[in-house]
Amino acid sequence: MKQPPSPAAIHFGAKVRNARIALGLSQESIAELAQMHVTNYGKIESGIANPSLVTMLRIASVLGTDIALLTEGLSRDDLPAEFDVLSADEFLRERDRRR
Repeated sequence: MKQPPSPAAIHFGAKVRNARIALGLSQESIAELAQMHVTNYGKIESGIANPSLVTMLRIASVLGTDIALLTEGLSRDDLPAEFDVLSADEFLRERDRRR
């Protein structure tokens, strides 16, 4: 069953799309410069794909921006619903509470 897009992927994709549009370039141009297939690039912009760190860095490099700007504002609240993660701090507090 196909998973719905994660809020993180949608957020990242929107920032990538806005940066590309600000440059006045097509998806095809950015994909070619990032050495990736335009279909895959389009999936990233639409928030369907979860790109690897290296792919994110390639895209940021082509867009002439820092990868941190494309991920700015993301937090664990942007993880897909099936990932109910505890921070290390929460884990340690709970562990200490149980002792």
